Amino acid sequence: MFYYRLKDKILFSRFKYSNLIEIDEKEANKCDSMIYFLTKMDPKKSRRSFAISDPSLLFMKSESVELLQKENTSYNIPSWIEEKVNSLKVVSINTSYPNWQESLNLSYPKKWRINILALGDVGGMLLTGLRLIGGNYISSIGIYDRTPKKVKRWEYEMNQVLSPFDNKKYPEVYGITKEELFDCDMFVFCASKSVPPVGNETKDVRMVQFKDNSKIIKEYAKMARNKNFKGIFSVVSDPVDLLCKVVFLESNRNSNDKLDFQGLAPEQIRGYGLGVMHARACYYAKQDKSTIHYLKEGRAFGPHGKGLIIADSIKNYNNQLSEYLTKKALKANLEVRKTGFKPYIAPALSSGALSILATISGKWHYSSTFLGGVFMGTNNRLIETGTELERLDLPKELFKKIKNTYERLEKIV
Repeated sequence: MFYYRLKDKILFSRFKYSNLIEIDEKEANKCDSMIYFLTKMDPKKSRRSFAISDPSLLFMKSESVELLQKENTSYNIPSWIEEKVNSLKVVSINTSYPNWQESLNLSYPKKWRINILALGDVGGMLLTGLRLIGGNYISSIGIYDRTPKKVKRWEYEMNQVLSPFDNKKYPEVYGITKEELFDCDMFVFCASKSVPPVGNETKDVRMVQFKDNSKIIKEYAKMARNKNFKGIFSVVSDPVDLLCKVVFLESNRNSNDKLDFQGLAPEQIRGYGLGVMHARACYYAKQDKSTIHYLKEGRAFGPHGKGLIIADSIKNYNNQLSEYLTKKALKANLEVRKTGFKPYIAPALSSGALSILATISGKWHYSSTFLGGVFMGTNNRLIETGTELERLDLPKELFKKIKNTYERLEKIV
């Protein structure tokens, strides 16, 4: 290992950096805070920074879906570094990004400022959830919609939602202009077009929305770049995984339409769609003794739609039961549509409000993050050193399914 000092930060790497001040291991070992591991990987397929939660991550040569598979190989590293890894005090930084040094100042607020774009069915319900339960972690919620009267309506209504005679905290809700959308810690994209009306469903409603929603989200991806946005760009509109990739690519294109990787880092982009698929799997799992174990042992992987994988158990995986729960979760939205209503309440709350709150409070949750050039939903959490992915001893049959979904998403965008 090579050790370096950059201002007040301690860095180490398997690579030699001639432009950094080299120090010896003894000096590096004196660091009582987080340290930074420098690596070099293709920025189109690797994150700029993330939390090192396992020694094996120090020896990666590339990122892929394999990150979800726990590695049992032992690595010979200094004991003090291993202690840092085990206490989640190591940040991996990819120096192939031109602006990699920005990751040295990684920090998240104690109370987040959240701005929401679009107050339709999903946006309004998501806002309601954040107002009701987000007071301990959210300081304010800015709202913007192309229809000014919607903004005034939700501003009036939300700020009049209070429980009497207690000290419960509620984030203030206020209208903002389009230019102010990225003056926040988290931007939430809820804009959508071409949602098929009830009775006109296709096999995969979400893919119908991809073309039009891509056009809308490109504008805001470029705006985030121009505003030098440092917060999290959250995608709630369908299909979340694919739209996340659009945001990453479009925010990193310069005026010559070339990728320069000076826009949003991939870890700044998150998709919120898998939470409701897990919730739907739980709903059906509770209806039968043979599947109720999913509530404690199961996991969800993949997109909010085709390619979804519900694993009944990560301890004793059963393919037949998993396929049953997957099909039930996939068709749950159609069951709601049969009642004559659009299925937006559970997605806005389970995938949206509750998962966003889990993100900013550092809890495990389902969201789409960057895996080797693909955004795909999995269990993860956002901690002091960045995103930590849950790594599991996945059965071969299950991992094969996950890999198939990953490769399908890879081909679309």
